[in-house]
Amino acid sequence: MKNKDLRHPEKINKPTNPLKKKPYWIRSKIVNSQIFFQTKQVVNQNNLVTVCQEANCPNITECWSKKHATFMIMGDTCTRACAFCDVKTGKPKKLDIFEPAKISKAVQKLKLKHVVITSVDRDDLEDGGSEHFFKVVCAVREKNPDTSIEVLTPDFLRKGEAYKKILNADIDVFNHNIETVPRLYLKVRPGARYFSSLDLLKNAKKYNKKIFTKSGIMVGLGESKDEIIQVMDDLRSADVDFITLGQYLQPSQKHHPLSRYYDPNEFKEFELIAKTKGFLLVSSSPLTRSSYHADEDFKKLQDTRNKNLECLQRQ
Repeated sequence: MKNKDLRHPEKINKPTNPLKKKPYWIRSKIVNSQIFFQTKQVVNQNNLVTVCQEANCPNITECWSKKHATFMIMGDTCTRACAFCDVKTGKPKKLDIFEPAKISKAVQKLKLKHVVITSVDRDDLEDGGSEHFFKVVCAVREKNPDTSIEVLTPDFLRKGEAYKKILNADIDVFNHNIETVPRLYLKVRPGARYFSSLDLLKNAKKYNKKIFTKSGIMVGLGESKDEIIQVMDDLRSADVDFITLGQYLQPSQKHHPLSRYYDPNEFKEFELIAKTKGFLLVSSSPLTRSSYHADEDFKKLQDTRNKNLECLQRQ
């Protein structure tokens, strides 16, 4: 029996979750390689962390070729261990007190009209990092007064009203990703709670009605179509303005298994369904990510809101 196993090593070293071959519609784009390296240079020179790199985003070449980068603050080490995420887990380092200045300088250097600022989870901090978020946003706003600012925050689970600190800063979009359907939370987001994330989005909107709220979900983790639609309803009940739907891409054999690839037509169907739910904006495609085309989407959000206000005034 032992000799037989040696002839078939795959039976001994069988991968936990084998990777599925990507379909033809999952393709990264390169627009301008020169600008890509200019963006990379700005990031490296300022010793910054981006979610584009840490999360192994498939759109990094396209976005950086347009000088679009999503800055990840508070380090590159997360206190959570979500089964879908490629960001490393461990004990984070101390906060960089110079980070607000570094981020604001990079935004100015790249001449960003819209910036997305996200972070790792920092459960080790009493406020979950909300004060640091506040300082980064204030620094960016001071140096870049015409830049619209979008924050993609953790859930601030068990941190009380710490999230309000960020909402007191001058932000335009408050984003927190719901990520997946409630049934899969214990496997996919064991450190998070579905309804806590919903409450965060709902309370953020109540606290600051001027901002846009946004959330995203990945598909391909083992959810059903009905469950996806239920998440849409839950997000609308939380008064979320903008939803993103994208394909889950399994980072490695150690991560949560990919259930299946949804084809572009299915994403179109999800887009149509979400629009009927009343979202101001829907972004749904295989390569859609939370900050993908965020600058263009922010303009669309503003235009849609203005049109809705004009319609109400005419009535």
